[in-house]
Amino acid sequence: MLVELFRLLLGVAIAIFHRPLAAAILQQEHALYVLLRSRGLHVPAPLSDSAAYNLFFGIGIVIAAVQAARIWLFL
Repeated sequence: MLVELFRLLLGVAIAIFHRPLAAAILQQEHALYVLLRSRGLHVPAPLSDSAAYNLFFGIGIVIAAVQAARIWLFL
C-alpha cells in the first residue's frame, strides 16, 4: 500500500512540475543533438517545448490515474 501511495505522489509531482522537468531534459537533449550532429550523425530533431511539456504532463497524469485506480480497486 505504501508503494502505491508513493507512486501516486510521484505521478502528481511529475504532473505539477512538468515544465521544469521537461525544460531540464530538453536542455540536455539539445546539447546531445548538437554534439551528435557535429560528429556527422543524423538524428531526428528534439521535441518542441510544447510537445515535451504535454508529454511529461500526460505521463504524470497516467501514472497518477493508474495508481489511484489500483488503490481504489485493491482496498
